[in-house]
Amino acid sequence: MHPLLVSAPADLIGGERRPLPGEALQSTNPTRPAEIIWQGTPVPAHVDDAVAAARAAQPAWARMTEEKRASALRRFRDLCKARAADMARLIADETGKALWDARAEADLLAAKVDITLDASEHGGLRRVRPFEVSLSGSRVGRAWFRPHGVLAVVGPYNFPAHLANGHIIPALVLGNAVVLKPSDKAPGVGQLYAEWLNEALVAEGAPPGVVNLVQGGVDVASRLVAHPDLDGILFTGSWPVGRRIMEANLDQPGRILALEMGGNNPSLVMPDADLRQAAIEIVRSAFVSTGQRCTCTRRLVVHRAVADKLIRGIVEAATRLSVGDPLADPQPFMGPIISAAARDAVLRDQARFSASGAEVVLPSRALESSTGGHFLSPGVVRVERFSIGEEGPGADIEVFGPLLRVSVVDSLDEGIAQANATRYGLAASIFTRDEAAIERFLSEARAGCVNVNTGTAGASSKLPFGGLGLSGNHRPAGAFSLDYCAYPVAGMIESGSAAPIPTGMAFEDDWLS
Repeated sequence: MHPLLVSAPADLIGGERRPLPGEALQSTNPTRPAEIIWQGTPVPAHVDDAVAAARAAQPAWARMTEEKRASALRRFRDLCKARAADMARLIADETGKALWDARAEADLLAAKVDITLDASEHGGLRRVRPFEVSLSGSRVGRAWFRPHGVLAVVGPYNFPAHLANGHIIPALVLGNAVVLKPSDKAPGVGQLYAEWLNEALVAEGAPPGVVNLVQGGVDVASRLVAHPDLDGILFTGSWPVGRRIMEANLDQPGRILALEMGGNNPSLVMPDADLRQAAIEIVRSAFVSTGQRCTCTRRLVVHRAVADKLIRGIVEAATRLSVGDPLADPQPFMGPIISAAARDAVLRDQARFSASGAEVVLPSRALESSTGGHFLSPGVVRVERFSIGEEGPGADIEVFGPLLRVSVVDSLDEGIAQANATRYGLAASIFTRDEAAIERFLSEARAGCVNVNTGTAGASSKLPFGGLGLSGNHRPAGAFSLDYCAYPVAGMIESGSAAPIPTGMAFEDDWLS
């Protein structure tokens, strides 16, 4: 096991560790694949126990005052700040993120607590506060918010701590209990995160079972998302997996599903753009985290007037990106991709695009390493046009790795059409100085996150985050994550006694004597 994992592999159920001896599931270091980070044998039946523990704990947790719940989360925040270096190191070792990138993720854990608890004008708590309106002289209308109950959080490997945390903190603030199923590619990070959170909750007197952890792969995930005693599923991952979650819940219309499922994100560059700004931001956004962010720029749409110049600058910058051991000094821009299978998938897509007519301007290549790491160089592929279909060089598929495709257009109209040539809708950006072009793009780009003169990758936790189409189901996370963690209840409160008698009805007071 990794030295930062002080506890042996285990699930966490009702505040107790359930050991997972064996080696059926392993995570390894993408930089040094012979190095095992975590290994154990998942127990699918633990899902039932974890949901039952969460169900038992949730009422008492919800009855605690909001300030008491917030106090537990602030304790977790302080713990995360004090131990951020440990979390960053584990993220780097288990996912292959460059250490600077891993530290940025680790720092987001504490920041999420403060953002979630923000009760200012633009804070999320303002939208889930009770309110009252006058309906008549003797009647008021009230709205208040209740926790759903038990929520499953299914996390990804690319941000194994931050994205799970982004669901869990708002869920807990509003009185829900949680069952976390981390990615089977990052179980170590999931275990460390759950142990820290449980430590903070216990210290503040939370009932055991408010947060539970179950490790596993497809079998465990499938059992969890179809469990009959859940009230919601908060998921970050791919569209195919999100579709299976939706299918498993077709007969549960009242169950909340918050689905974030990646993107095929475009950047549009117009002739008047600051090309230096555009090139730097596009290279950063296309290749950061080895292309394994859901907001990475996958497609570049560039006006013909500046296409040759911009593509040349992007290729030169991409060629010089530092790729290497995440812990090296000086630090690389990007480390390895998560697995050999993920690396092979990127190279297969590149070969498929080339075979169907694309020009490989800068080939992505598997890089040799003395450690056997899954290193991959950035790639740039030029295509004639992007299309909604899944065939051809401009196919609408999310290549989850460092491969950027480029198409050239002759007008803003064509550029917006090409940017929107996708069934996804997570992020998009435009580079231009033209205010009219900016306004058109902001209003016409079909994405949940639309940027101007900056790349698609990255987002502010102070803003909503989410997408449409195959990217998600309009459940914006980020600052709006509280919105899907509670449901509104409406009530009318009558204080008078002069109930009107409707037409066609008779009532005599002596009937009650």
